[in-house]
Amino acid sequence: MPVIDVRKSRIVTKIVYYGAGLSGKTANLQYIHDHIDPQARGRLVSLSVKTEGEQQIDLLPVRAGKVKGFDVIHNLCTVPGQSLYNKTRKLVLKGTDGVVFVADSSKNRLMANMDALQNLGDNLKEYDVALKDMVHVIQYNKRDLPDALPVAELRAKLNPYGVLEFEASVKTGVGVIETLKAILNMVREDTEKRL
Repeated sequence: MPVIDVRKSRIVTKIVYYGAGLSGKTANLQYIHDHIDPQARGRLVSLSVKTEGEQQIDLLPVRAGKVKGFDVIHNLCTVPGQSLYNKTRKLVLKGTDGVVFVADSSKNRLMANMDALQNLGDNLKEYDVALKDMVHVIQYNKRDLPDALPVAELRAKLNPYGVLEFEASVKTGVGVIETLKAILNMVREDTEKRL
């Protein structure tokens, strides 16, 4: 749910980059930080979280115009990729307005992707939200790898609701900004409906 600060005329949303370990969540935020207008973004920071041992989550605020006269700031953040940090994953998902599910296109990571997607759905249920009702997109990252699975195969396993999907390579930058623009627009439209 967006946080509305009437005094500061500001709306703040949260967009979570979710996926298996090493799928490219942090790399997405690093690429975005390095390639968008510095006036449109804040600092990229890594925060230490100590809910289940110490792990890092990344946070990047992005300014994105106005909605009904309010400045809009989207906080992009990542979850730990390792499933043993599930409490932290749940904590990061609390109050989420949108999700980018980052899938590793490599053939040997298909099961890890499927497990992460199932975990996302299970964790959203903790907040009485169904994945099909959550604003989300899917990014098939690492399309530059020689063993990248065909998109049709990834789609069959990872996109049960037919949401927008993007082929990407954080290494080359292909699809990263397109993914960002899509989720920002979707969250913006959803926010406007709620106001």
